Amino acid sequence: MSDITYRQVGIIHSPFTKTRETPIQPAGAAGVDGSVEVFPEYTPALKDLGGFSHIILLYHFHLSAGYSPSVKPFLDREFRGLFSTRSPRRPNPIGLSVVRLVGIEDNILHIQDIDIIDGTPLLDIKPYVPDFDIREVQRFGWLENNIHKLGDTKDDGRFSK
Repeated sequence: MSDITYRQVGIIHSPFTKTRETPIQPAGAAGVDGSVEVFPEYTPALKDLGGFSHIILLYHFHLSAGYSPSVKPFLDREFRGLFSTRSPRRPNPIGLSVVRLVGIEDNILHIQDIDIIDGTPLLDIKPYVPDFDIREVQRFGWLENNIHKLGDTKDDGRFSK
């Protein structure tokens, strides 16, 4: 199998300069302002994006250190299988956040509800479309008993270099 490479298309800016105390999901970062600087050569790709209230950011967890098949997630005290968590320590350290798009000025996207570290490399942007992205869910595993902790839980640095 050959290596897969991605091209960074921009950089994410936020008030969070270190992993510790960063919200662990956009729902825990309600109202937090940030911006996305899209590199100038990709500015034409932003055409029509302003018509969406929310966007999906795909990014590289550049501060993540390795991975393990078993992790203790922020919202639980037990070790869980990596793929049943949203831990940033993954074989392919790719992050995903749905954020509110407040406005666009040239190559700068103004966003809210950001849970991402300042300086994070941006890999891609996709529009969030409820008819595509929302599914009726019958169960959500071990998180069913822990989701109430989201608003009070912040990153404690356990997954950083």
